[in-house]
Amino acid sequence: MKETHGTGSMLPRRQDYGMNRGAAARSGSLLKFRSAVSSLSVRRSSAVLPSVLTFLVIVASGGLLLMIEKGMLNSMETPSPRGDRRRLDFIREAGKRSADEVEAEWQILHEIRNRTIRTMCSQKNMPHSVWSLSPPQRKIVLQHILVNDEYRFLYCYVPKVACSNWKRVLKVLSGTLESVDVNIKMDHHSDLLFLSSLKPEEISYRLKHYFKFMFVREPMERLLSAYRNKFGEIESYQKKYGVEIIKRYRKGHAKDSSITGDDVTFAEFVRYLLDEDVERMNDHWMPMYNLCQPCAVSYDFIGSQENLESDAEFVLQRIGAPPDVHFPERQTWYKPVTTVTLHYYLCSLPQKLLRELLPKYILDFSLFTYPFPNTTTEHCQH
Repeated sequence: MKETHGTGSMLPRRQDYGMNRGAAARSGSLLKFRSAVSSLSVRRSSAVLPSVLTFLVIVASGGLLLMIEKGMLNSMETPSPRGDRRRLDFIREAGKRSADEVEAEWQILHEIRNRTIRTMCSQKNMPHSVWSLSPPQRKIVLQHILVNDEYRFLYCYVPKVACSNWKRVLKVLSGTLESVDVNIKMDHHSDLLFLSSLKPEEISYRLKHYFKFMFVREPMERLLSAYRNKFGEIESYQKKYGVEIIKRYRKGHAKDSSITGDDVTFAEFVRYLLDEDVERMNDHWMPMYNLCQPCAVSYDFIGSQENLESDAEFVLQRIGAPPDVHFPERQTWYKPVTTVTLHYYLCSLPQKLLRELLPKYILDFSLFTYPFPNTTTEHCQH
């Protein structure tokens, strides 16, 4: 059976993990939910639709790609985030609504993302298999897809999107780690099987027959998380990248030998990103699209950091993980990027820098249906 890009079928309800994918594909259009889902829940869910659907009109017409090529995006006013400061808060407030209402909203979000990916990936200039990628592009994606043969799944990891915890889960499932809660420093390479280590025919077989998933995150939130972590806490990144960034972008420091790289500003970091080729970036700030190539790899499920707990549970049950294997709880030392923090950093950037930065991550915004950040003067004053 030929696979379609980006989970071509409607997602089953999360408790129906064994549902046949073919049957799911025949289940009909976006709003054909089970009768148990009330019309009220769909009306409430429709609040997320207008801004996304407007964006899809641009995508479907090919207008977005044209705007990127012509540089028209630089003068485009950024739309408001969904519900302003409530980007995905309706998910986090699930306890205030019925299970059916939450279920309807969950399906709508995933169906919007699936349809967006199918629309974008149907463009002629987009890749349609890993073998149609350039050798450097193929190398990147194959090095980021982890394999589990026992449970027959592939996971494309994206740094700064809970990938350390997913790697813990993979090690537990392979028997090399006793529990996801074991207090050890994560080794991101040992005891893990990468798709890049297999032969071409083995790669093709797994891409065709295994369950494939990845997780995404609001692009600017992920970028800020990488900046704060790598330049605020990791000495090796300060020495390797921080020193070079300061010498390159801070006046009067080009030949300063005393630079330690531990005080890189966010604006300096952004200037560095603007001068970088996306395919040569460190994977902690490389666009998610380039890391996992969702047009070349037909993912069966794309979860999100914003709905991590629920989406992770869906994946664990879908792959048939033992009931005692759970997704790790957030570490106590973890410092999440809050809406207020992201607002502060983005609004502190010169507008010109942000307008130039967005095209670098435009496929992350468009494919995964994240609205552009609102940094208008009026918004930033609040």
